[in-house]
Parts: sequence; C-alpha cells; structure tokens
Amino acid sequence: MKSSNIGGQAVLEGIMMKNGDRYAVAVRKPDKEIEVSVSDYQSVVPWSKVKKIPFIRGIFNFVDSLVLGMKTITYSAGFYEDEEEEQEKVKMTEQELLREEEKEKLIMNLTMVFAVILAVAIFMVLPYLLSGLLKRFTQSRAILVLCEGILRMLLFLGYILLVSRMEDIQRTFMYHGAEHKCINCIEHGLELNVANVRASSRQHKRCGTSFLFFVMIVSIIFSFFITAESAVWRVLLRIALLPLIAGVSYEIIRLAGNSDNPLVNALSRPGLWVQNLTTKEPDDGMIEVAIRAVDAVFDWKTYLSENFGLTFNRENHSEGMPEAAGSDIGKEVLP
Repeated sequence: MKSSNIGGQAVLEGIMMKNGDRYAVAVRKPDKEIEVSVSDYQSVVPWSKVKKIPFIRGIFNFVDSLVLGMKTITYSAGFYEDEEEEQEKVKMTEQELLREEEKEKLIMNLTMVFAVILAVAIFMVLPYLLSGLLKRFTQSRAILVLCEGILRMLLFLGYILLVSRMEDIQRTFMYHGAEHKCINCIEHGLELNVANVRASSRQHKRCGTSFLFFVMIVSIIFSFFITAESAVWRVLLRIALLPLIAGVSYEIIRLAGNSDNPLVNALSRPGLWVQNLTTKEPDDGMIEVAIRAVDAVFDWKTYLSENFGLTFNRENHSEGMPEAAGSDIGKEVLP
C-alpha cells in the first residue's frame, strides 16, 4: 500500500474528492447524468506554514473538512431541489439571486455551528453528566472517567446505528463505500476501473469515521488528567481540550494512513470495524461517480506508474500487473 494523500466524502447522490487545494464534486443528477464540478478550496487559515505544524495542523484540517463538507453537500442538494423552488429561482433577478445565495450561506454556517455545539453537548458533556450518577456507587475518579468514556462510545455507536436506518443515509453510506474503494484501488496498485474498485476494500485507515473514533479514545485519556474540583470547570476543560484532542487524533490518522507497521495496523482496527457501520457496498453506478470525481483531481495513471511501475497502452489498459492481484490486494486492509 502506498498513500496517495487524496481524500473525500460522500455527498447527496455523489462523491467529493480532494487532492491538495483542489477538489471535485461528482453528482448523479435526477436525469441519471453525472455532473462534475472542479474548484480550488480556500482554507480558513491563510498561512500555509501553520498548517504544517504537528498537532496544530489537525485542528485547522478538521475545520476545513467541516466547511468544505457543508459546502459540497449544499451543492449536491441543489440538484434535487423541488420543481417549485427551481421555478422561483428562474423568476429572480440577479440581485435577488445574490441575496438568496447569501441567505443560504448564512443558513449553512449557522447549521454547521449548531451541529458542532450539539455534537459537543451530546458526546462530551452528556457522558460526563451521566457518569456523575455513578458517584453513589463509587468515588474512584479512574472508574468514573472510564465509565464516561464507555458512555461516550456507546452514544457514538448508537447515533450511527440510528441514522443508518434512514433510507437517504443508507445511500450516502454506499457512496462513502465507493469513495473508500476508489482510494484503496489506486493505493494498492490497481488500474482505476469499475471491476478493480468493486474488488477493493471499503475500509480505509484515513477515514473520518476512524478519526472520530480516535477522538473518543484520546478524550478518555485526556480526561484522566482533568483534576479540577469544580464540576463546571471539569466540563469547561473538556470542551477547551477538544482542539488539542482533534490535533492528536489527526496525527494518529496521518500516521496510520502512511504506515503498514503491524502495531499501527492493530491500533487502526477498531476504527476499521466502526467503518462497517458507516460504509456499505455501492452499486456500479455509484462507483462510476466516484471514479469521475477521482479522475477530475488526481492523475492516478502517473501515480501508478511512479509507485507501482505500471504503464498504460493506447487503449489505456495497464500492463505489468498480474491479473490475480486485484482479488488479493483488495482484502489486505480488511480487519
């Protein structure tokens, strides 16, 4: 396995793929055609050097992923607006359209802020409050912190199980699987086509699901060092430490994505298991969408040539790779 450093996410009936500061969104429109949009992403941090500092870069990368994620989801949702809404927009003047775009941007930003606050309340504050109910049975801080971590993990897994029952989310998880399969395909030295992508694993060590799982684990470790007497301060310190927790978790994911060390692979396995919940097997149409998104921002032929020695003939088929490699390599990252 050789890391390509590309990543992405599932959007509504599509895939976003990002390579450096360039990203592409491929969406299967209602008429079944695939629309691909390529853009440059302007980071929330204008200083590139800051984004290279270990433990700091993870914080800003996380914020960037939230901003870009909301932006691309909103873009993909635009293809599925009601006919009545589309007709209203056609009637709008240019100024009215600009005002509407500003309004949508404001709503998107407020939604993102509300989502972050809600996530902190449910996955950070609520487990702490619930673990406090156990004080009638034990006064051991270690046991209480451990119970808090277990409750946090159960809430996280319960949330995923709950939303996975929704039909739209199930399709999104299928696109999520297609995204992983495409990246695994090229990172294991296979030509990017539907057959090879289909044979590849839908689990990847650099996945956002694994990142969130490590956030849960790292937060448990950090909680052992919070010794404030005041309950209010203990809650505030847990929230204040979130950027540092995100930074540490990012470094772990970064290491995992660039290493095949047995110890690193073992540490990655729990996150890969959780991905069984957030990724589903895609159909061929979804894989086609994912391939189009990769094609738009990543020169995978040059990548395969430089890292695996593959060459491509005039018909764009790869040479120099045994046929049997596809069925074996795709299974290497399975837990």
